[in-house]
Amino acid sequence: MSDGPDPAGEPSFRSGFACFVGRPNAGKSTLTNALVGTKVAITSGRPQTTRHAIRGIVHREDAQLVLVDTPGLHRPRTLLGQRLNDVVRATLSEVDVVGFCAPADEPVGRGDQFIAQELSRLPKRTPVIAILTKADKVADPDRLGARLLELASLGDFAEIVPVSAVGPARAQGSPGIHASGSPGERSPGGSAAYQLDVLADLLVARLPAGPPLYPDGELTDEPELVMVAELVREAALEGVRDELPHSLAVVVEEMLPREDRPADRPLLDVHVNVFVERPSQKAIVIGAGGSRLKDVGTRARGQIEALLGTPVFLDLRVKVAKDWQRDPKQLRRLGF
Repeated sequence: MSDGPDPAGEPSFRSGFACFVGRPNAGKSTLTNALVGTKVAITSGRPQTTRHAIRGIVHREDAQLVLVDTPGLHRPRTLLGQRLNDVVRATLSEVDVVGFCAPADEPVGRGDQFIAQELSRLPKRTPVIAILTKADKVADPDRLGARLLELASLGDFAEIVPVSAVGPARAQGSPGIHASGSPGERSPGGSAAYQLDVLADLLVARLPAGPPLYPDGELTDEPELVMVAELVREAALEGVRDELPHSLAVVVEEMLPREDRPADRPLLDVHVNVFVERPSQKAIVIGAGGSRLKDVGTRARGQIEALLGTPVFLDLRVKVAKDWQRDPKQLRRLGF
């Protein structure tokens, strides 16, 4: 595969990194998964679900786009929050193009302004594309246009594009604005997504010429241990109280094939610790008579088996690590 220019002067193949940044719960992980075409980042309705930079790889005939989903950039209240922000800032300094995500169903706020100020400090060579996510939640074209104008007022962006990573699509005729404000792709009735291909083209156009960075077919470089821990945390986040997501940490202690199993009936033993900060939170995760923890295990096991392609025995233990979000030693032990 040649990565040199074609006769028209355009590179025949591009490869590089794009980072999605935005305030917590702006739809970055859902957008990453939609572009990659499979689940590489866990999602939740709770803010600060993502806790480290997750790479998803988009393979195209003309390019390999490596998407880096980051934690939500925010004003931190804990040492964990500070370290999550450090992850975002380190990622911003290493990518070829940045996608600034803001949700269409909420007005631009101080969190968005805070991030826009951070992005204004990037070197001029790093282009920023403003992405209005969750466009499916805004049916009124005038309201969508107002959100686009609010987003445009935050900075000097290379492009502005509204997208929807999940259905249902908005009514046909709603405007799509990208690049310099020209009309974009209209949302077809019944489509499950909106302008994802437009966004991918805009990101790819800003990648340098070069060969693929990952083997064909590889969708993420996340270690299996990390992905298993994330799937357990995603299952544990379902239906918990508002304060609990920030207090949950998951560590896979070991994954070992069960001995003395026949070759045609393998079983993988997966031992996982779920850490919370207080005994009262432990009771919430376990539930009455262990009912919630059993439900978490059932949901997580199905996802893990699909990921690893083998039957799994999932052993979940809930432990208290007091105030781990503020304790440097415990943060290191939990991988932060």
